Amino acid sequence: MARKGTQRANATVARQRSIQKRTDARDASKPKKSPKKKPVQAGLRRQPVPPLPAQHLAKLGREADLDPAPRFEAPDYRGSGKLDGNVAIVTGGDSGIGRSVAVLFAREGADVAIIYLSEDDDAEKTARHVRDEGRRCLLIRGDVKDAKFCRKAVAKTVRKLGPLHVLVNNAAFQEHAASIEELSDDQFDLTMRTNVYGYFNMAKAAVPHLRKGGSIINTGSETGIFGAGELLDYSATKGAIHAFTKALASNLLPRGIRVNAVAPGPVWTPLNPADRAARDVAKFGEASDMHRPAQPEEIAPAYVFLASPACASYISGIILPVMGGPAG
Repeated sequence: MARKGTQRANATVARQRSIQKRTDARDASKPKKSPKKKPVQAGLRRQPVPPLPAQHLAKLGREADLDPAPRFEAPDYRGSGKLDGNVAIVTGGDSGIGRSVAVLFAREGADVAIIYLSEDDDAEKTARHVRDEGRRCLLIRGDVKDAKFCRKAVAKTVRKLGPLHVLVNNAAFQEHAASIEELSDDQFDLTMRTNVYGYFNMAKAAVPHLRKGGSIINTGSETGIFGAGELLDYSATKGAIHAFTKALASNLLPRGIRVNAVAPGPVWTPLNPADRAARDVAKFGEASDMHRPAQPEEIAPAYVFLASPACASYISGIILPVMGGPAG
């Protein structure tokens, strides 16, 4: 019996080594350096690809200074009244993903309040585009780390625009650190308070004003799923946002309020050029499955989908990855 077991084991080893030998032969015949993969274009118009112009923006990062300008208008997107008569708040709505979300919400029939920290010119441009869609836009300048400000911002939105239907938590802070030793207590605290406390403050302020059928959408990140070695604090906040989304969805579901998150991969917004060195910005997005960064207009329709009861009335508590592929 023992002899037969040994024979079977030896046969398995021989089989494994035979497979390994074939694989080794294939590996040896492959070129030492794989050819560079071309960026993938799967939309209706071609999007910018690396190498991008090397650049570094001062925080917060003005979208007007970014080259090439992020694409947020989604000219091929046709509105169909999915958010007719709605009122939405978008934090960080002055630029990037938030700007495109605000514009598409307006195209779907919503009035939009944009909460932003300091970039007045960017905010005014977003407001012009929202108004060009035929909807009202309210600009509110302030810091979502401040719970009192958040309560006032929601109250002002309701007073000026009417009952609230959708909250998009999108404002964020990101700054890389090469090691945990380099990550200062001050940076860790600021990232946590902006990205986690800010979402909590806005949700807590908004929920009393949301009716049945209302929606909260949080901006997560692929870093909250996979982590990022030089974004320890940012990754931690995005993981917390994902968990917060699921927990809040469970908490609010009996009230008919849905809570979901979108987890983007690399997106061409001021966030990263205001974080990374210029040489790294030039390669931004190359590591994604599509080998290029997304443009905001490629991410924003996911927010429309989750916000609209006509599309997502049976969807709550999900983290929707929009990463340019399955691996992010």
